[in-house]
Amino acid sequence: MELRQGRVTANGLEFAYLEAGEGPLALCLHGFPDSPYTYRHLLPALAAAGYRAVAPFQRGFAPTAIPADGRYRLIDRVHDGNRLHEALGGGSDAVLVGHDWGSSMAHGVAANEPERWRRVVLINIPIAPIIADVFPTYDQIKRFFYAWFFQCSAIAGAVVSAIDMAFIDRIWAEWSPGYDATEDLVHAKACLRDPANLEAAFGYYRSYFDPQRIGTAEWAAENGAAYGTLPSQPVLYLHGPNDGCCALDDAAMEKTRTLLAPGSEASWVEGTGHFLLVEKPAQVNDRILSFLAAG
Repeated sequence: MELRQGRVTANGLEFAYLEAGEGPLALCLHGFPDSPYTYRHLLPALAAAGYRAVAPFQRGFAPTAIPADGRYRLIDRVHDGNRLHEALGGGSDAVLVGHDWGSSMAHGVAANEPERWRRVVLINIPIAPIIADVFPTYDQIKRFFYAWFFQCSAIAGAVVSAIDMAFIDRIWAEWSPGYDATEDLVHAKACLRDPANLEAAFGYYRSYFDPQRIGTAEWAAENGAAYGTLPSQPVLYLHGPNDGCCALDDAAMEKTRTLLAPGSEASWVEGTGHFLLVEKPAQVNDRILSFLAAG
């Protein structure tokens, strides 16, 4: 199925998007360093199941506009999600899928305006209480090295851009070991190749991981407003056991199950790393579609 392209203005910003199908809205949110094409297998599957599946390019990721106010806070992106629901004509039967940054965003989108979303799928970045557990550990601080490096505004752009953005090649290789990301990298790099778009992507990390603010009361209040409340809807949480970006253990997955709303699920997708939507698309699509059809 060929994916359609479109544009819509939401939250004061022009968003480009890919879409397939007609029906209730299924909004699919990507992360970094990625693009909506990470959903190229899921969008047609959602369309075949009767959804209008839409995957926007996130704020600052070409060809979506770069915000004039330079705001990339998680709360800004949470508002993006709910305003996209409005602009795309979503109803109370809409569903939400998020991967990586898109997972944290979808958590907040669903929790802040729950009346808009029937069910939620979060992938490879866990809910906020689990992040709070794993974030301050030595191993996870090492895995998040790039978030700290992106604070180095004088050199980060040059380093990431060098040798045809080889830095991004390495991230994909380390986060999803053994997966051939050739096709994905073409699309991810196209979103970020312009220095202004790359700086926009850094803005996500400079707002959240700002060394002067992270852990302060101001930072906690800002991000608590974004995703300090758990979604009240049933949530499917999927994680790849070989994820080189964010590693969880069985205890974290079990805690996730206990914290989520009734009807929720949390499970591994065996043999995958971080980018499981493209690593094992048939298996992941089946799990998502089964969950969405359950209620």
